[in-house]
Amino acid sequence: MNLTVQTIEDLTLTVTQEIHVRAPLEATFAAVLEELGPANEANGQPMPMKLEAWPGGRWYRDLGNGDGHFWGQVQAIKRSTLIEIAGPLFMSYPVVSNVQYRLSEVEGGTLISFRQSALGLIEESHRQGVTGGWSRIHERVKARAEFDRTAEEK
Repeated sequence: MNLTVQTIEDLTLTVTQEIHVRAPLEATFAAVLEELGPANEANGQPMPMKLEAWPGGRWYRDLGNGDGHFWGQVQAIKRSTLIEIAGPLFMSYPVVSNVQYRLSEVEGGTLISFRQSALGLIEESHRQGVTGGWSRIHERVKARAEFDRTAEEK
């Protein structure tokens, strides 16, 4: 029998990011929902995600014909300022994550304060790739919200 002793650092994962968006709060929140949902992609390929944006709503990858992968449930939502999701996300093993998007008005637009906290048997490949994955989503959120704002101004 092999016995592996793990430290709390081995069992936890925390990612925090601040994203400054030159767009109003409402447009930025809409961009977050769109990028987590139908516009989601991974490695340049569409990733068919559904996000039911209400308390208890599911966040899942929809592969059609009743196939897919459950990522989490909306734990809290306050339109334009907060969405919080709890679940395993992309990890198909014993783990739970809490993802928080807190949005606030700042001079010149919106500040997104993002945090993912996870606890469980986190695989090293996920630990290595998670920050880059969130960064790509956040770049798309920023681009979508700022593009929509620019389009509205014309």
